[in-house]
Amino acid sequence: MAKNPVLKPILKWVGGKRQLLDDILPLIPPCSTYVEPFVGGGAVLLALQPKKAIINDYNSELINVYWCVRDQLEELLELLKRHQELNSADHFYEVRALDRESHFNDLPAVERAARVIYLNKTCFNGLYRVNAAGQFNSPYGRYKNPAIVNEPVLRAMSAYLNSGVKILCGDYAQALKGLRRGAFVYLDPPYMPISSSSSFTGYTEGGFDYGEQVRLKEECDKLVNRGVHFIQSNSDCAEIRNLYSGYDIITVHAKRAINSRGNRRGEINEVLIRG
Repeated sequence: MAKNPVLKPILKWVGGKRQLLDDILPLIPPCSTYVEPFVGGGAVLLALQPKKAIINDYNSELINVYWCVRDQLEELLELLKRHQELNSADHFYEVRALDRESHFNDLPAVERAARVIYLNKTCFNGLYRVNAAGQFNSPYGRYKNPAIVNEPVLRAMSAYLNSGVKILCGDYAQALKGLRRGAFVYLDPPYMPISSSSSFTGYTEGGFDYGEQVRLKEECDKLVNRGVHFIQSNSDCAEIRNLYSGYDIITVHAKRAINSRGNRRGEINEVLIRG
C-alpha cells in the first residue's frame, strides 16, 4: 500500500520526533504489528504508516482527539470551523477555561477534541501543557492565520485510523501485552531529566520518575525475551546509559525549544536504545 503524502501529525506535541525521523526510520525493521505505547503526536507512526498498528497514550484528552478524528470527523470539522470563525484572545481564554468547570467531563467527546485541536493551533508555541491540577495553561499565541481547520490532513488521518489502527488509552504496559515475535515497538517515554530544571512532564499528569524509567527497562527486557524488537528514545545521561548498558545505544542530535528562555534552547544529545 502506497503511503499517503498528506498524512502528518495533526497536533504539535512536546518531544515530537519529526526532526529525528532520518535517524529513527532506518532502524525500524519490517514488522507484523507496529506498536507505539507513548504515541504523542505520532510523527514516527505517520511517517511509517504501517498496515497494522497499536497506539496508546496516558493522556486521555489526546487519545480522545484520535478517537473523534476516527469516529466523528464531520462533527469535529464543523466545530473546528466554528472555532476558526470565533478565534480571538477572548474566545481562546473562554475555551481554555472549560477544564476549570465542574461539568467539563460531561461535555461531548467531540467538543473536547475540537477544544484540544483549537487550543493547540492557537496557543503560544503550539504546545499542549497542563498545570498540576491537569488544567491547560498555555497562553494565547496571537498568530495571524493559524491552521485551525486543516481538512485534508484530518480526512487523511481519519481514513488511516480506520484502516487497522487499534487506539488505547492508559498505562503503556497494556499496549505491550501479548505481543509476539514479529511485532516491533517504538518507545518515546517522558525523558529522564538531565538537570533539576529540565524535567518537562507538563503534558501528562503524574510525571515519570526514575522508578518509572526502571519499570520501563524491565518491560523492554520482557520484550526482548519474547523475541520482540524495540527502539526507545530518551535523554543522553548517565542514568539511562547505565540502565541500558546491555543494549545498543546510539547518540543522536535534536533541537529542543521548550525552554522559555531562548538562549537555553538549541541542539542537545539524545539516545536511541535498540533491543
